[in-house]
Amino acid sequence: MEVEPVRSEALVKEEHYFSEEPTSRVKPREIRLLFNGRIYRFHTAGGVFATEGLDPGTALLVENMVLEGTESVLDLGCGWGPIGIAAGLLLSRGKVVMVDVNRRALWLAKKNVREAGLSNVEIRAGSLYESVGEEKFDVIATNPPYHAGRETILRILDEAPAHLREGGRLLMVGKGAQGMIFYQGYLEEHWTDVQVLGRRGGYRVVMARHPKS
Repeated sequence: MEVEPVRSEALVKEEHYFSEEPTSRVKPREIRLLFNGRIYRFHTAGGVFATEGLDPGTALLVENMVLEGTESVLDLGCGWGPIGIAAGLLLSRGKVVMVDVNRRALWLAKKNVREAGLSNVEIRAGSLYESVGEEKFDVIATNPPYHAGRETILRILDEAPAHLREGGRLLMVGKGAQGMIFYQGYLEEHWTDVQVLGRRGGYRVVMARHPKS
């Protein structure tokens, strides 16, 4: 799977991207990404994660997101939408649900889903899993909001099993500086099948399956 920026972009950290209503200036911009041989246009803006381009962790996750046989995907903390949109493009059937607490991110994600011409993607507002109720998915994919703190990340991991179908998978990306080694170890304590699917530039994509009862 190929996913990369059409042009190199400097990446910045956005301090308000986990806020429901960002207070930073909007500063809209457009980027283009090459995905599976086709160029897609995406809208981004200030106050959301990875404003100026696709961040390397998300790119690594998308490259390792094999969805053959998958019918449902939850993109948890979707931002402006690269993970969920990639999943929607890869699925031959089924649906993708994209959720985020940041309303500016959701506004951008909706525009980007329309630009990609997808009809199998649903976007919802809410913090973590609150907008999916008791729904279960084949895959939960996330580049989680590490700046929100360890308690938030552990909630994502602890609550994931309740939203996975039998045999479902949690896919998570992060790097050492974000505590990814700790979170991988935590998953290994609580799940029976934990694998590293890919590594690059200090980032790693971890897959967890079959939570311990």
